[in-house]
Amino acid sequence: MRVFIARIFLTSLGLWLADSLLQRMSFDDLQSMILSALLLGLVNAIVRPIVVLLTLPITFLTLGFFILVINGGMLLLVAKLMPAFHLDGLLTAILASVVVGLTGWLANAGTPSKRRDKNRILVG
Repeated sequence: MRVFIARIFLTSLGLWLADSLLQRMSFDDLQSMILSALLLGLVNAIVRPIVVLLTLPITFLTLGFFILVINGGMLLLVAKLMPAFHLDGLLTAILASVVVGLTGWLANAGTPSKRRDKNRILVG
């Protein structure tokens, strides 16, 4: 349960950072940002794998860059489902998804992982 709450917090942090950096993205309040982070997690767990599978040929043709469009589309979907989350266009959504992704990546790189520690070989 702690890991789930931490992921929601990190996604909220990424959304806040994207909101601060991008003028065409906004939230009405903090509660809507946290709910958007929760909904983004659900969309990424349920909808995104199906979309990635269906768009695999174009993803191969673009050498994986189409994943950025998919991530932006998932963020646009969340904005459509959340009336308090305002996002102006696909380009803004793609940029926001890059910010959210980098925030999560940096946070995961800075925290210890049981899986990483399990594969580490200790010498000495």
